[in-house]
Amino acid sequence: MPAKTKEDTAFLTDVKTLRARAKKSLDDGAVMPSYRGDADRTIALLQTVVATELVCFLRYRMHSIAAEGITSKSVAKEFAEHAESEHDHMLMAAERIDQLGGVPDLDPEGLASRAATEYGQGGDLVQMIKDDLVAERLVIEHYQELIRYFGDDDPTTRIMLEHILAEEEDHASDMHDLLVAHEGKPFLK
Repeated sequence: MPAKTKEDTAFLTDVKTLRARAKKSLDDGAVMPSYRGDADRTIALLQTVVATELVCFLRYRMHSIAAEGITSKSVAKEFAEHAESEHDHMLMAAERIDQLGGVPDLDPEGLASRAATEYGQGGDLVQMIKDDLVAERLVIEHYQELIRYFGDDDPTTRIMLEHILAEEEDHASDMHDLLVAHEGKPFLK
């Protein structure tokens, strides 16, 4: 392998400078001077993600308990798996808020108004599947917007949201497949 030239490493900050920066402002935790995002704005946006994921967790958990009908056991199992995934997403966003120096808002007061999605009312099995599919489609679009917003200014938050987005797309696909299986025709064109 050829030796690196000065041009190859010109974009890198020298290690002594990085060490000096790391020793400054220890109270800022993980937020470095090189962070190009707006930590307060990021925290506010992630509070919405926390609320959204918590509402989704609660809705899926309620659906896993309330599911009735001939195929309800398999659907309830799918709902329960999605509930756990949504819980994990909420924890990821809450931990990112903490890394940025904020406190995640897990207060149940006003939870529904802070969330981008709705809790729903339950109902029959097909209606629950439709409600979950609508919620997944909503968060997919919302998270795509957030990913574009964060771009390269906050790669850690963007990458976290990209991970969550991929799982939400998988959830939407699962709900669509369940809907087709239960109605015999696609809900979406």
